[in-house]
Amino acid sequence: MNKTIIGLPEGVRLAVSPLSWTNDVLEDLGGDIPVETCLSEAAAAGYQGVELGRKFPREVSLLKPLLEKNGLALASGWYSGELAERTVEAEVEAVTAHASLLQAMGCQVMVYGEVAMMPPGSPLDAPMSGRLIMSGADAKAYAERLTEFSKRLHDRFGLRLAYHHHLMMVAETFDDISAIFDATGPQVGLLLDTGHAVAGGFEYTRPIERFGDRIVHIHLKDVRERELAEVRAADLSFNDAVRSGMFTVPGDGMVDFGPIARYVKSSGYRGWLVVEAEQDPKIAEPLPAVKRAYAHVSSIFQKQS
Repeated sequence: MNKTIIGLPEGVRLAVSPLSWTNDVLEDLGGDIPVETCLSEAAAAGYQGVELGRKFPREVSLLKPLLEKNGLALASGWYSGELAERTVEAEVEAVTAHASLLQAMGCQVMVYGEVAMMPPGSPLDAPMSGRLIMSGADAKAYAERLTEFSKRLHDRFGLRLAYHHHLMMVAETFDDISAIFDATGPQVGLLLDTGHAVAGGFEYTRPIERFGDRIVHIHLKDVRERELAEVRAADLSFNDAVRSGMFTVPGDGMVDFGPIARYVKSSGYRGWLVVEAEQDPKIAEPLPAVKRAYAHVSSIFQKQS
């Protein structure tokens, strides 16, 4: 856990998502890859940490030694929240086991993805044009619940909520993000995801400009331009987009990571940068892909020195 990555400011660490090895939703993508392979290869590539994946044990007694064996820290973990439809009290009860695990593992933030307000059935298999839009009246009450939940999350577990803007969810576009963050208190932190921004139709620099002081966690995801155009033209689903290879590791797509390096270096951001790519590991071999991403991110930051 004492690895130093040239170019990163002190207090900024580089992690990798296990999605390059095993997809959390599409069980056939990497379903045969053991968690031990993911961790040993993440460590071999030079990363300092990982986020939770679906194959990771959820008991501290098992997870902690598994990560320590590979010299890795736990950066955070995704939580599927439902505040769009349920009460703060119900959400606090639902989050307790997950938040307790993150707290015990020394995490500072919890990734929050809003999954309640989505198309019925299998929402990530629905055409992306079918995304549900929250009304302005509902958005105000939603923002109030988010703020209160964030307060309780911090008071009880010492975790900052990192709200993940995400395709097919309540906050997909820049206007969606703005509506939520203009109405929430400072307790609600923002997870900036470069890939979901570009695929959602806006430059990721816009949230930096408007809400840079609210960013508490960063996902470095790249997007392949041709595949994005094909997905949008055919109105494919999110899962179809993943299978098509629309998302990739930094350096393999259309995203310029220079602005985010400048933001991190100039803003005083202290936290994790997480390389993330939802790909088929049989097509994009994980270890070479995350090694390329490591080299690309390191190079970008060194250029900003």
